[in-house]
Amino acid sequence: MKYLIHIILASLFMINLHAQPMILNVWNGKIPGAIDYPGFKEDTIRIENGLIRIARVINPTLTIYFPDKKISNHTAAIICPGGGYTRLAMDNEGSGISKWLNKNGITAIVLKYRLPNDTIMTNKTIGPLQDVQEAIRIVRRHSSEWNIDPDKIGVMGFSAGGHVASTLATRFNEKVYDSDTTSARPDFAVLGYPVITMNEIYTHTGSRRYLLGKSPDSALVNYFSNELHVLNNTPPTFIFQAEDDKTVPVQNSIDYYTALKNKGVTAELHIYPKGGHGFGLASHGGTESTWPDSCIKWLKQIGMIK
Repeated sequence: MKYLIHIILASLFMINLHAQPMILNVWNGKIPGAIDYPGFKEDTIRIENGLIRIARVINPTLTIYFPDKKISNHTAAIICPGGGYTRLAMDNEGSGISKWLNKNGITAIVLKYRLPNDTIMTNKTIGPLQDVQEAIRIVRRHSSEWNIDPDKIGVMGFSAGGHVASTLATRFNEKVYDSDTTSARPDFAVLGYPVITMNEIYTHTGSRRYLLGKSPDSALVNYFSNELHVLNNTPPTFIFQAEDDKTVPVQNSIDYYTALKNKGVTAELHIYPKGGHGFGLASHGGTESTWPDSCIKWLKQIGMIK
């Protein structure tokens, strides 16, 4: 009887696990480089169209959405929402993307990463990289428990979140905090209208200012211009952007794609004539709305899903 009760409880736990998202703190214990400032509070903002934005992040978290076990591909994607390094678009570039991934059998993990701020960080430039490196490591450590293949864990990033994701894709081996030996390398990357460079000609000015400060020196600018740091083992990458993007110049995507190909990295680039910026799943019916289907086909092609 006791054994039967344990089986029932375990079954109920697994049902609950896949019925609703699970939220975990990225850091168990002290957050690296954190400054305790009691007056600094996280802020949730509802903008004019009803969408949610989160600002002043202090405690980074993972919100994990599990797919139906019957269709699971044992693949996971960590999602980095955009917001110009000042806020996070947690719905159209977070939970909305998660629902689409779940429908395709992919475990979706939304990263609420710290936004650069000198008030709460000793070095604000590496806070987001620390969070996304540890996020990958957490998923790998729990891969068996969460029904995930440890060799099928990718990263997705939108706008400034694309800068976080591409920084991970080029800096996964960099030691930016004390960690165990679990690999932080993503197995694939998907970048939507991403900020890539910090070069003032093509960068998103707000992202550069909030990450690097008002007058960064050239060494810091080059360090965070990710097109300059692509590795031979930077993961296969899918990039999409609209040509009429007035927020992030499309040259960001072109230059990163070129750098990937120069290093022999598998990559696919989609540039659409219309769409603007921040279109997420692009449900309005233009050609940019084809990117989700193209992305799924690409993930199948590189062996990340069935």
